[in-house]
Amino acid sequence: MNLMSMWYDRTCHGVPLTERHCLGTRLRIALLLPLTWLYCAIVVARRWSYQRGWLKSVRLPVPVIVVGNLTVGGTGKTPLVLRLAERLQEYGKTPAILTRGYGGAARHWPQVVHSNSDSAQLGDEPVLLARRSGCLVIAGPNRVAAGQLALQLGCDIVLTDDGLQHYRLARNVEIALIDGERGLGNGHCLPAGPLREPPARLVSVDLLLYHGGTERQPQMHLIADMAVNLRQPTLTRPLADFRGQRVLAVAGIGYPQRFFNSLIALGLNIEPRPYSDHHRFTAAELAQWPPLPVLMTEKDAVKCATWANENHWFVPVKAAVDAEFLAQFDRLVFGNGGKNV
Repeated sequence: MNLMSMWYDRTCHGVPLTERHCLGTRLRIALLLPLTWLYCAIVVARRWSYQRGWLKSVRLPVPVIVVGNLTVGGTGKTPLVLRLAERLQEYGKTPAILTRGYGGAARHWPQVVHSNSDSAQLGDEPVLLARRSGCLVIAGPNRVAAGQLALQLGCDIVLTDDGLQHYRLARNVEIALIDGERGLGNGHCLPAGPLREPPARLVSVDLLLYHGGTERQPQMHLIADMAVNLRQPTLTRPLADFRGQRVLAVAGIGYPQRFFNSLIALGLNIEPRPYSDHHRFTAAELAQWPPLPVLMTEKDAVKCATWANENHWFVPVKAAVDAEFLAQFDRLVFGNGGKNV
Protein backbone atom coordinates (compact mmCIF):
# COMPACT_ATOMS: atom_id res chain seq x y z
CA MET A 1 0.00 0.00 0.00
CA ASN A 2 1.05 3.66 -0.39
CA LEU A 3 1.92 4.54 3.19
CA MET A 4 2.32 8.25 2.62
CA SER A 5 -1.23 8.52 1.33
CA MET A 6 -2.33 7.65 4.86
CA TRP A 7 -0.98 10.80 6.46
CA TYR A 8 -2.21 14.35 6.25
CA ASP A 9 -0.53 17.74 6.57
CA ARG A 10 -2.76 19.92 8.72
CA THR A 11 -2.88 21.38 12.20
CA CYS A 12 -3.67 19.07 15.09
CA HIS A 13 -6.27 20.96 17.10
CA GLY A 14 -3.90 22.85 19.38
CA VAL A 15 -2.36 19.88 21.15
CA PRO A 16 0.89 21.16 22.75
CA LEU A 17 2.97 18.01 22.23
CA THR A 18 1.96 17.63 18.60
CA GLU A 19 2.48 21.30 17.86
CA ARG A 20 5.97 21.14 19.28
CA HIS A 21 7.06 18.07 17.34
CA CYS A 22 4.87 17.92 14.29
CA LEU A 23 3.55 21.22 13.01
CA GLY A 24 5.38 24.53 13.39
CA THR A 25 6.08 26.75 10.43
CA ARG A 26 7.45 25.55 7.10
CA LEU A 27 10.63 27.46 7.83
CA ARG A 28 11.09 25.80 11.19
CA ILE A 29 10.54 22.36 9.69
CA ALA A 30 12.99 23.11 6.90
CA LEU A 31 15.63 24.17 9.42
CA LEU A 32 15.14 20.96 11.39
CA LEU A 33 15.22 18.61 8.41
CA PRO A 34 19.01 18.01 8.52
CA LEU A 35 18.63 16.80 12.13
CA THR A 36 15.67 14.69 11.08
CA TRP A 37 17.69 13.02 8.32
CA LEU A 38 20.47 12.28 10.81
CA TYR A 39 17.97 10.90 13.31
CA CYS A 40 16.35 8.69 10.65
CA ALA A 41 19.73 7.38 9.53
CA ILE A 42 20.64 6.41 13.09
CA VAL A 43 17.24 4.77 13.71
CA VAL A 44 17.36 2.76 10.47
CA ALA A 45 20.98 1.73 11.04
CA ARG A 46 20.18 0.60 14.58
CA ARG A 47 17.27 -1.57 13.48
CA TRP A 48 19.31 -2.96 10.59
CA SER A 49 22.09 -3.86 13.05
CA TYR A 50 19.64 -5.88 15.14
CA GLN A 51 18.28 -7.60 12.02
CA ARG A 52 21.81 -8.52 10.93
CA GLY A 53 22.76 -9.75 14.40
CA TRP A 54 25.45 -7.13 14.95
CA LEU A 55 23.45 -5.96 17.96
CA LYS A 56 22.05 -8.84 19.96
CA SER A 57 18.38 -9.30 20.77
CA VAL A 58 17.36 -11.47 23.69
CA ARG A 59 14.56 -13.94 23.06
CA LEU A 60 12.55 -15.04 26.07
CA PRO A 61 11.30 -18.64 26.28
CA VAL A 62 7.69 -17.37 26.17
CA PRO A 63 5.89 -15.39 23.45
CA VAL A 64 6.36 -11.61 23.51
CA ILE A 65 3.68 -9.29 22.12
CA VAL A 66 4.61 -5.65 21.58
CA VAL A 67 1.98 -2.91 21.41
CA GLY A 68 3.48 0.34 20.15
CA ASN A 69 3.25 3.25 17.77
CA LEU A 70 5.46 5.43 15.62
CA THR A 71 4.44 8.81 16.98
CA VAL A 72 5.40 10.75 20.06
CA GLY A 73 2.35 11.24 22.26
CA GLY A 74 -0.66 9.22 23.29
CA THR A 75 -2.55 7.00 20.87
CA GLY A 76 -4.42 4.82 23.38
CA LYS A 77 -1.89 2.02 23.83
CA THR A 78 -2.65 1.45 27.51
CA PRO A 79 -6.39 0.73 27.02
CA LEU A 80 -5.48 -1.60 24.15
CA VAL A 81 -2.94 -3.44 26.31
CA LEU A 82 -5.61 -3.90 28.96
CA ARG A 83 -8.02 -5.32 26.38
CA LEU A 84 -5.41 -7.72 25.01
CA ALA A 85 -4.42 -8.83 28.52
CA GLU A 86 -8.09 -9.60 29.11
CA ARG A 87 -8.17 -11.57 25.86
CA LEU A 88 -5.14 -13.62 26.87
CA GLN A 89 -6.70 -14.38 30.24
CA GLU A 90 -9.88 -15.52 28.51
CA TYR A 91 -7.74 -18.16 26.81
CA GLY A 92 -6.30 -19.31 30.12
CA LYS A 93 -2.94 -17.58 29.75
CA THR A 94 -1.01 -15.89 32.57
CA PRO A 95 0.29 -12.69 30.96
CA ALA A 96 2.77 -10.25 32.41
CA ILE A 97 2.64 -6.63 31.29
CA LEU A 98 5.93 -4.80 30.84
CA THR A 99 5.94 -1.02 30.94
CA ARG A 100 8.72 1.54 31.01
CA GLY A 101 7.71 3.33 34.21
CA TYR A 102 8.04 6.74 32.58
CA GLY A 103 8.12 9.54 35.15
CA GLY A 104 8.92 7.20 38.03
CA ALA A 105 11.66 8.31 40.42
CA ALA A 106 12.69 4.85 41.61
CA ARG A 107 16.44 4.22 41.70
CA HIS A 108 16.26 0.49 41.12
CA TRP A 109 14.57 -1.21 38.16
CA PRO A 110 12.77 -3.40 37.24
CA GLN A 111 10.10 -3.49 39.93
CA VAL A 112 6.84 -5.32 40.43
CA VAL A 113 3.94 -2.86 40.42
CA HIS A 114 0.97 -3.31 42.73
CA SER A 115 -2.38 -1.53 42.80
CA ASN A 116 -1.25 0.48 45.83
CA SER A 117 2.24 1.28 44.53
CA ASP A 118 3.47 4.87 44.64
CA SER A 119 3.01 6.41 41.20
CA ALA A 120 5.69 8.99 42.02
CA GLN A 121 8.20 6.15 42.26
CA LEU A 122 6.99 3.79 39.54
CA GLY A 123 4.98 6.01 37.17
CA ASP A 124 1.28 6.60 36.61
CA GLU A 125 0.69 4.12 33.78
CA PRO A 126 2.22 1.12 35.62
CA VAL A 127 -0.02 1.71 38.64
CA LEU A 128 -3.06 2.09 36.39
CA LEU A 129 -2.18 -1.17 34.61
CA ALA A 130 -1.78 -2.97 37.92
CA ARG A 131 -5.15 -1.74 39.17
CA ARG A 132 -7.08 -2.53 36.04
CA SER A 133 -5.51 -5.67 34.58
CA GLY A 134 -5.30 -8.19 37.42
CA CYS A 135 -1.99 -9.21 35.82
CA LEU A 136 1.59 -9.18 36.92
CA VAL A 137 2.96 -5.76 35.95
CA ILE A 138 6.70 -5.09 35.78
CA ALA A 139 8.04 -1.55 35.31
CA GLY A 140 11.51 -0.68 34.10
CA PRO A 141 13.30 0.90 31.15
CA ASN A 142 15.24 -2.33 30.48
CA ARG A 143 12.57 -4.54 28.91
CA VAL A 144 14.83 -7.61 28.85
CA ALA A 145 15.45 -7.40 32.60
CA ALA A 146 11.74 -6.76 33.18
CA GLY A 147 10.81 -9.77 31.07
CA GLN A 148 13.27 -12.02 32.88
CA LEU A 149 11.80 -10.97 36.22
CA ALA A 150 8.33 -11.69 34.90
CA LEU A 151 9.46 -15.21 33.93
CA GLN A 152 10.78 -15.82 37.43
CA LEU A 153 7.38 -14.84 38.81
CA GLY A 154 5.47 -17.31 36.66
CA CYS A 155 4.10 -15.67 33.51
CA ASP A 156 3.65 -17.71 30.32
CA ILE A 157 3.31 -14.82 27.87
CA VAL A 158 4.58 -11.22 27.84
CA LEU A 159 2.68 -8.13 26.70
CA THR A 160 4.55 -4.83 26.46
CA ASP A 161 2.95 -1.42 26.74
CA ASP A 162 5.00 0.50 24.17
CA GLY A 163 8.43 -0.83 23.23
CA LEU A 164 8.09 -1.12 19.45
CA GLN A 165 11.52 0.53 19.20
CA HIS A 166 13.07 -1.50 22.04
CA TYR A 167 14.74 -4.03 19.74
CA ARG A 168 16.91 -5.63 22.39
CA LEU A 169 13.84 -7.60 23.47
CA ALA A 170 12.93 -9.98 20.65
CA ARG A 171 9.24 -10.17 19.89
CA ASN A 172 6.86 -12.64 18.31
CA VAL A 173 4.02 -10.29 17.43
CA GLU A 174 4.17 -6.56 16.72
CA ILE A 175 1.02 -4.42 16.90
CA ALA A 176 1.11 -0.78 15.79
CA LEU A 177 -1.66 1.53 16.97
CA ILE A 178 -2.28 4.57 14.76
CA ASP A 179 -4.14 7.70 15.80
CA GLY A 180 -6.86 7.92 13.18
CA GLU A 181 -7.43 11.63 13.86
CA ARG A 182 -3.83 12.84 13.67
CA GLY A 183 -2.28 10.11 11.56
CA LEU A 184 1.48 10.55 11.47
CA GLY A 185 1.38 14.33 11.44
CA ASN A 186 3.59 15.78 8.72
CA GLY A 187 5.29 12.44 8.02
CA HIS A 188 8.71 13.53 9.30
CA CYS A 189 10.78 11.92 12.03
CA LEU A 190 11.94 13.84 15.09
CA PRO A 191 12.68 16.69 15.52
CA ALA A 192 10.92 18.10 12.44
CA GLY A 193 7.97 15.77 12.91
CA PRO A 194 6.40 13.45 15.49
CA LEU A 195 7.78 10.11 14.25
CA ARG A 196 10.11 7.81 16.16
CA GLU A 197 10.74 5.78 12.99
CA PRO A 198 10.05 6.35 9.28
CA PRO A 199 6.52 5.50 8.06
CA ALA A 200 7.84 2.49 6.09
CA ARG A 201 8.37 0.75 9.42
CA LEU A 202 4.64 -0.03 9.44
CA VAL A 203 5.10 -2.47 6.55
CA SER A 204 6.91 -4.89 8.85
CA VAL A 205 4.49 -5.01 11.79
CA ASP A 206 2.07 -7.92 12.15
CA LEU A 207 -1.09 -5.95 12.92
CA LEU A 208 -2.25 -2.38 12.36
CA LEU A 209 -5.07 -0.89 14.40
CA TYR A 210 -6.61 2.58 13.94
CA HIS A 211 -7.86 4.55 16.92
CA GLY A 212 -10.91 6.40 15.58
CA GLY A 213 -11.04 9.33 13.19
CA THR A 214 -10.74 7.36 9.96
CA GLU A 215 -12.62 4.89 7.81
CA ARG A 216 -9.65 2.54 7.76
CA GLN A 217 -10.06 -0.86 9.36
CA PRO A 218 -9.66 -2.41 11.84
CA GLN A 219 -10.80 0.16 14.36
CA MET A 220 -10.48 0.75 18.09
CA HIS A 221 -12.79 3.03 20.04
CA LEU A 222 -12.74 4.00 23.70
CA ILE A 223 -15.96 3.53 25.63
CA ALA A 224 -16.58 5.96 28.50
CA ASP A 225 -19.99 6.37 30.10
CA MET A 226 -19.39 6.42 33.88
CA ALA A 227 -17.52 8.59 36.37
CA VAL A 228 -15.88 7.20 39.50
CA ASN A 229 -15.36 9.26 42.63
CA LEU A 230 -11.73 9.66 43.66
CA ARG A 231 -12.53 9.74 47.37
CA GLN A 232 -15.03 6.86 47.27
CA PRO A 233 -14.19 4.54 44.36
CA THR A 234 -17.36 2.53 44.99
CA LEU A 235 -19.40 5.64 44.16
CA THR A 236 -20.15 6.01 40.45
CA ARG A 237 -22.34 8.28 38.32
CA PRO A 238 -23.36 8.17 34.67
CA LEU A 239 -21.55 10.89 32.76
CA ALA A 240 -24.96 12.05 31.53
CA ASP A 241 -25.64 13.26 35.10
CA PHE A 242 -23.16 16.08 34.57
CA ARG A 243 -25.14 17.63 31.73
CA GLY A 244 -26.57 21.08 32.39
CA GLN A 245 -23.68 22.27 34.57
CA ARG A 246 -20.20 23.60 34.00
CA VAL A 247 -17.52 20.94 34.51
CA LEU A 248 -13.75 21.27 34.82
CA ALA A 249 -12.15 18.68 32.53
CA VAL A 250 -8.56 17.78 33.45
CA ALA A 251 -6.22 15.74 31.24
CA GLY A 252 -2.48 15.23 31.58
CA ILE A 253 -2.11 12.77 28.72
CA GLY A 254 -0.45 12.71 25.31
CA TYR A 255 -3.52 14.03 23.48
CA PRO A 256 -5.81 15.85 25.97
CA GLN A 257 -8.21 17.01 23.26
CA ARG A 258 -9.43 13.47 22.71
CA PHE A 259 -10.63 13.33 26.32
CA PHE A 260 -12.25 16.74 26.02
CA ASN A 261 -13.95 15.79 22.76
CA SER A 262 -15.39 12.65 24.30
CA LEU A 263 -17.03 14.69 27.06
CA ILE A 264 -18.34 17.30 24.61
CA ALA A 265 -19.81 14.51 22.47
CA LEU A 266 -21.83 13.42 25.50
CA GLY A 267 -23.33 16.90 25.78
CA LEU A 268 -21.22 18.14 28.69
CA ASN A 269 -20.33 21.81 29.10
CA ILE A 270 -16.63 21.66 29.96
CA GLU A 271 -13.88 24.05 30.95
CA PRO A 272 -10.83 22.24 29.52
CA ARG A 273 -7.63 22.16 31.55
CA PRO A 274 -4.87 20.40 29.54
CA TYR A 275 -1.54 19.44 31.10
CA SER A 276 1.56 17.84 29.65
CA ASP A 277 1.74 14.06 29.45
CA HIS A 278 2.62 12.44 32.81
CA HIS A 279 2.20 15.79 34.57
CA ARG A 280 2.99 15.51 38.28
CA PHE A 281 0.09 17.17 40.10
CA THR A 282 0.45 18.87 43.49
CA ALA A 283 -1.95 19.67 46.30
CA ALA A 284 -1.48 23.38 45.63
CA GLU A 285 -2.49 22.89 42.00
CA LEU A 286 -5.70 21.10 42.91
CA ALA A 287 -6.52 23.77 45.49
CA GLN A 288 -6.43 26.40 42.71
CA TRP A 289 -9.00 24.65 40.56
CA PRO A 290 -12.35 26.45 40.38
CA PRO A 291 -15.15 25.07 42.59
CA LEU A 292 -16.69 22.97 39.84
CA PRO A 293 -17.25 19.24 39.43
CA VAL A 294 -13.95 17.86 38.11
CA LEU A 295 -13.72 15.08 35.54
CA MET A 296 -10.25 13.71 34.83
CA THR A 297 -8.63 10.75 33.12
CA GLU A 298 -7.96 7.60 35.09
CA LYS A 299 -4.22 8.06 34.64
CA ASP A 300 -4.42 11.50 36.25
CA ALA A 301 -6.57 10.15 39.07
CA VAL A 302 -3.72 7.85 40.12
CA LYS A 303 -1.70 10.98 40.96
CA CYS A 304 -4.51 13.18 42.33
CA ALA A 305 -6.33 10.81 44.70
CA THR A 306 -4.38 11.93 47.78
CA TRP A 307 -5.67 15.51 47.56
CA ALA A 308 -9.06 14.92 45.92
CA ASN A 309 -12.34 16.10 47.37
CA GLU A 310 -15.83 14.64 47.06
CA ASN A 311 -16.44 16.51 43.78
CA HIS A 312 -13.47 14.99 41.92
CA TRP A 313 -14.23 12.17 39.51
CA PHE A 314 -12.31 10.14 36.98
CA VAL A 315 -13.57 8.60 33.76
CA PRO A 316 -12.39 5.01 33.14
CA VAL A 317 -12.27 3.92 29.52
CA LYS A 318 -12.46 0.52 27.90
CA ALA A 319 -11.09 -0.30 24.48
CA ALA A 320 -13.57 -1.75 22.00
CA VAL A 321 -11.84 -3.33 19.02
CA ASP A 322 -13.24 -4.85 15.84
CA ALA A 323 -13.92 -8.58 15.88
CA GLU A 324 -11.69 -9.04 12.84
CA PHE A 325 -8.74 -7.57 14.72
CA LEU A 326 -9.30 -9.96 17.62
CA ALA A 327 -9.56 -12.86 15.15
CA GLN A 328 -6.24 -11.86 13.58
CA PHE A 329 -4.70 -11.48 17.03
CA ASP A 330 -5.92 -14.95 18.02
CA ARG A 331 -4.46 -16.48 14.87
CA LEU A 332 -1.08 -14.88 15.46
CA VAL A 333 -0.86 -15.75 19.14
CA PHE A 334 -2.64 -19.08 19.35
CA GLY A 335 -2.42 -20.30 15.76
CA ASN A 336 0.56 -20.70 13.48
CA GLY A 337 0.53 -17.25 11.92
CA GLY A 338 2.94 -15.53 14.30
CA LYS A 339 6.72 -15.40 14.31
CA ASN A 340 7.83 -18.34 16.46
CA VAL A 341 4.88 -18.11 18.83
